[in-house]
Amino acid sequence: MDDAELERLLRNERYPRSAGYSVRWMVDGAMGPNTLWQAEALAEHVSLEPGMRVLDMGCGTASSSIFLAKEFGVEVWATDLWVRPEENLRRVIEAEVEAQVHPIHAEAHALPYAENFFDALVSIGAYHYFGTDDLYLGYFSRFVKPGSQIGIVQPGPVEEYEVFPPPHLEPYWKWDFCAWHSPTWWRRHWEKTGLVAVEVADQLPHSWHDWLQWNDACDLDAGTPNREEAQMLRADNGRTLGLSRVIAHRTS
Repeated sequence: MDDAELERLLRNERYPRSAGYSVRWMVDGAMGPNTLWQAEALAEHVSLEPGMRVLDMGCGTASSSIFLAKEFGVEVWATDLWVRPEENLRRVIEAEVEAQVHPIHAEAHALPYAENFFDALVSIGAYHYFGTDDLYLGYFSRFVKPGSQIGIVQPGPVEEYEVFPPPHLEPYWKWDFCAWHSPTWWRRHWEKTGLVAVEVADQLPHSWHDWLQWNDACDLDAGTPNREEAQMLRADNGRTLGLSRVIAHRTS
């Protein structure tokens, strides 16, 4: 697919900052729903100022880290287990933000940072892989200064269900989708620790549609239209799935 057609398919007025970036660059770094759109939605409620130190946990190909550095002038520690830091460093250098974005290879339970080092913690499309553990927030939150914010976005249902998945999603369901949770679930999961105060717990507006728009464009570009995840989102039609956004600040 040529870049002009890809640009047409991924035009989305809800994310004006992201519109300034090459859609080819975004697709080439794809790992799950559109990272830049999620980062932009998160930044609506996370206060980011030039010079702040930000941990981007589970950054994948560092697209979100590059975006945050360019758009808000923050310094980002782009931390991931699955993508080699050498690969992310190449992308960071190409984006001309090597003074602001530091690629780090680390597992979520063995972070090489000092306590109270960061001014904000963010995780986009990754936190549910490790953060559903009741004790994880106690570990993770120690790296941000008291009073500072923690923000995540990841797939999740509108609400928790007694029987899951709903019958219309059963043909598409993978076992690890059990880590997807509703905004209300995340609010309770975090607030019960007493370590944070939740400021926002919602499902991103239009997120299922944005997710499907992104998948459709990526599938067409790869020459494999209407793959299973897109089929799932189309079958659901916004009844169940979307992207959960949770933002809190550390209280202790």
